[in-house]
Amino acid sequence: MRLSVILFLIAISTVLAGSVTIKSLVFPTETSTSYVGMVPKKPMTLNAFTLCMRVATELPGERETILFAYRTRDYDELNVWRELDGRLSFALAGGTVMFQVPPFSALQSHLCITWDSSSGASTVFMDGKKSLTKTYKQGHTIQPNGKVIIGQDPDNYLGEFDANQSFVGEMCDINMWDSVLSDRTINDLFTGKRVPRGNVFDWETAEFEVKGQVQVVDRVL
Repeated sequence: MRLSVILFLIAISTVLAGSVTIKSLVFPTETSTSYVGMVPKKPMTLNAFTLCMRVATELPGERETILFAYRTRDYDELNVWRELDGRLSFALAGGTVMFQVPPFSALQSHLCITWDSSSGASTVFMDGKKSLTKTYKQGHTIQPNGKVIIGQDPDNYLGEFDANQSFVGEMCDINMWDSVLSDRTINDLFTGKRVPRGNVFDWETAEFEVKGQVQVVDRVL
C-alpha cells in the first residue's frame, strides 16, 4: 500500500474554451484497503440534501457496491448503494429507499439524489432524467461529526471494510448541497453548465485523503 496522500483540489485547474479540468478517482481493483476520505465544508446536520457524482463501473450487476458512505460513531447516517439486483438505494440511519434505474457501465453516468425531511420526498436523477418521487424518513435529521468515505462501506466508525462491497471503477465531480436543487439546475449540472457550487462538498475545492491503490487523474469536463 502506498503512503496516504492528502490532496487539496484547487478551484478550476484549467479553463480553456469553456472546459474545466478536475481530478478524477480511479479505483482499479477490488480491495478492503483502498478508499478516499472527504472533508465537508460545514457540519453535516442536514434536513435536506442534493448529492451528485459522475460514476463509471464495469462491476457485474449481481453485486452490492457502495457509492457513498457517511458514518457517525453510532449509525450509517447516509449510504448510497447499487444493490444486488441493480437497483439504486440510499439509507438514512436505518431503512432503505430503492429506485429502479438504468445500469451503470463503462460509459460514465451522472447521478444525483435528493431528499427533503419536511415531506420525505426522495428522488434520483440519472443523466438529467428524474425518477418518480418516493416518501422516506419524513422528519428525520442527518447528524454531524461523522466520516465520509468513497469506495468502501465502514462497518464501524474506524473502518472494517469488506472487499466484496468495494467500488471498482471511476468516480468524480462529487458535490453536495444542504438543500434540494431544482430539476433545471440538476440538468445543468449533467450538461456541464456552471451552477452555484456545493456548500457541503464542492469537488473543485474539496479536501480529501487517498488511501491504498486509488489513482488520482486529471480529466476535462
